[in-house]
Amino acid sequence: MLDKSYDPASFEGRLYAAWEASGAFSARPESPARPFAIVIPPPNVTGSLHIGHALNNTLQDILIRWRRMQGRDALWMPGTDHAGIATQMVVERLLAAEGLDRRRLGREAFLARVWEWKAQSGGTITRQLRRLGASLDWPRERFTMDEGLSEAVVEVFVRLHRDGLIYRDRRLVNWDPVFQTAISDLEVESREVKGSLWHLRYPVEGEPGRFLVVATTRPETLLGDTAVAVHPEDARFRDLIGRHVILPLVGRRIPVVADEHSDPEKGSGAVKITPAHDFDDFEVGRRHGLEMPSVLDADAKVTLAELRLSAVAGVADPAFTRSLEGLDRFEARARIVAELERLGLVEKIEPHTHMVPHGDRSGVPIEPRLTLQWYVDAKRLAGPAIRAVETGQTVFVPRQFENTYFAWMRDIQPWCVSRQLWWGHQIPAWYAPDGEVFVARSEAEAREQARARFGRDVPLERDPDVLDTWFSSALWPFSTLGWPRETPELAKYYPGDVLVTGFDIIFFWVARMMMMGIYCMGEVPFRTVCIHGLVRDERGQKMSKSKGNVMDPLELIEAYGADALRFAIAALNAPGRDIKLGRQRVEGYRAFCTKIWNAARFCGMNGIVPDPAFDPGRVETPLARWVLDAANRAVAEADAALEAFRFDEYAAACYRFAWGTFCDWFLEFAKPVLAGPDGPEKAEVKGAAQHVLGVLLRLLHPVMPFLTEEIWHRLGYGPEGSLIRAEWPKPVAVPGAAEARAELEWVVALVSEVRAVRAEMNVPPSVQVPIWLAGASGETLARAARWREILGRLARASEVAALSGEAPRGVAQAVVGEATVMLPLADVMVL
Repeated sequence: MLDKSYDPASFEGRLYAAWEASGAFSARPESPARPFAIVIPPPNVTGSLHIGHALNNTLQDILIRWRRMQGRDALWMPGTDHAGIATQMVVERLLAAEGLDRRRLGREAFLARVWEWKAQSGGTITRQLRRLGASLDWPRERFTMDEGLSEAVVEVFVRLHRDGLIYRDRRLVNWDPVFQTAISDLEVESREVKGSLWHLRYPVEGEPGRFLVVATTRPETLLGDTAVAVHPEDARFRDLIGRHVILPLVGRRIPVVADEHSDPEKGSGAVKITPAHDFDDFEVGRRHGLEMPSVLDADAKVTLAELRLSAVAGVADPAFTRSLEGLDRFEARARIVAELERLGLVEKIEPHTHMVPHGDRSGVPIEPRLTLQWYVDAKRLAGPAIRAVETGQTVFVPRQFENTYFAWMRDIQPWCVSRQLWWGHQIPAWYAPDGEVFVARSEAEAREQARARFGRDVPLERDPDVLDTWFSSALWPFSTLGWPRETPELAKYYPGDVLVTGFDIIFFWVARMMMMGIYCMGEVPFRTVCIHGLVRDERGQKMSKSKGNVMDPLELIEAYGADALRFAIAALNAPGRDIKLGRQRVEGYRAFCTKIWNAARFCGMNGIVPDPAFDPGRVETPLARWVLDAANRAVAEADAALEAFRFDEYAAACYRFAWGTFCDWFLEFAKPVLAGPDGPEKAEVKGAAQHVLGVLLRLLHPVMPFLTEEIWHRLGYGPEGSLIRAEWPKPVAVPGAAEARAELEWVVALVSEVRAVRAEMNVPPSVQVPIWLAGASGETLARAARWREILGRLARASEVAALSGEAPRGVAQAVVGEATVMLPLADVMVL
């Protein structure tokens, strides 16, 4: 017997421990069953469960539990990402609290501290995923820095280099001056900054008193200007194209170039070109063959090492310019502007609000910086990945996100994969004294290459940089299965069936997995990419700590249970749209959990227990036939929804059937029979009830695993922990289903209409009134007679009869089928 109250905290932990201990989540590579494989988007090892994790992993768990119940050999591969910069930042902060820093500690000692931290604190997120109910195959858990995945990373790097797909180049990168490393676009966030737009005068060579005015938000980079660009169609500057201006403070002649990068409608129409400190300017510099001197170093301080200074009266004083050496960029900005004002080279200063890229972890403005880095030739790798989606080898759901994928992939740039960090996969490249590079799987192999090249042993120094975290993540679908070794898991579970992820990392992760999967395996890494939106608050606002609207999934689980949260997430997950999630939504689905619990408890109290001998094909009563047919339709709706990745429609089908059909109608219809004497009708109703409850528990299990598993074993459907591998329900043959459906749907419609009219007319629930039927067929009147007792109880009808004569005044009317339903309410309404 079930407890009187639904208390998820009393059984969720126990059930999960039992599942995990019994191996219920385990894939079986030796099984002949058809595989179904999903790899988890690996959360950062530093992370804690947030509401986005709850969304992503709930959807994956629904799919994996559903397919597992269908008899598929289901593998949900778990693991975490080493999260290079995030993890290094955490450990560096811990060291700072001890008065240490990584450089004083040294690389090996620092990495030992990181591994120590990982052993102590790195399992937080995986413990929290268990609270959510995620049925991952935990013994297979991988970590992007473990031995096997590290071997895969080295192997891919070596192969890419061998094939000319990875190389060193000097290009602009997003540089974080706090962490002293290049960072990816995903680690950059744009923040609105109230600044200024400085209009600066550059003297035109050979025309004293004439100036070309440029507008800039960054006067501190003026020192690195190598041209001024104007639009080729801008008549104001046509005579200056091909001529030169004098660069203030530096005294260098720089050309005026015609380039469409300059927008005549913005600023002054002329733009300073600083190729080493602006991404757009870098491209202009390449188009026009400009020099690219760097004037800010790794700390974002002024460096003049690459400049030639000249004295120009009233324009450039080398002594002043040299005084800027070593100044912070913002201090240098103030000094430069002051000097330009003194020289009369500031036309005007306007207030200007603009977006400035910041490091998402350091919180400081990033610097576009020209550095020597390792790059992957992403354009060559992108070709096959684009064709794979064009030809349907991989399909995006919803399909519109294929356009997002194509837009990025068709305009893809070289991928900078080196990072100036210590925590991560160290680049497998060694340098000889003359700078020649040897890329190899090990230092011994690199020494062999060097010996063959030079004819003797030479000292080699390993590249100190590590690889971008996204590089190892790009290998996740096959490296986790044992590649480059040929394993049974790799043979059976690659390619995976589905990847579930957010739209925000289609380029950073999905596209790169596609490129690397095809390159290394010759086949796409997954057949379907299921894209979901972001979780926002109930008003549609992005969640943030500053707004105070962040929802903690663990706190929601504590308050309402994991199943209520999971169901809310599924019910609100419309394809490709953001989810508006409020606490009241979760609370509402906690009430749904309670409804199912109470319905199951009612069944148990009325002797409704599993009956393996029950045969749905032999039922005779309309009520039993109707509910069995309704269960068939619910199963079909759930299957169709899950096949289409419509988690919202799956949840809606379950909700309609559980709350509406089973609880509100079937059990209410069944109460008189269950309370009556034993006999064939009662036995049949009880048989149908136990069968349909079993269907309902299995149908709901993927989204509500804890509640359904507890009811399943407590009511005797199977041992504890057995529902997770119970057979997914299938439709059963029901004789006379169409006739039963027509009859019971008529009763439901009649009761619903009468209730609606009574509520609208404010009739007290205790008051009974007649139901008169006008224009009713003989069949309808016969139905009314057969269901007289039910109509009296559920529709509060004192009688149900055909109307004879004219309808009296004060009668409320409604239409059900061919009949007009009349309720004499004039004397019972509460005004």
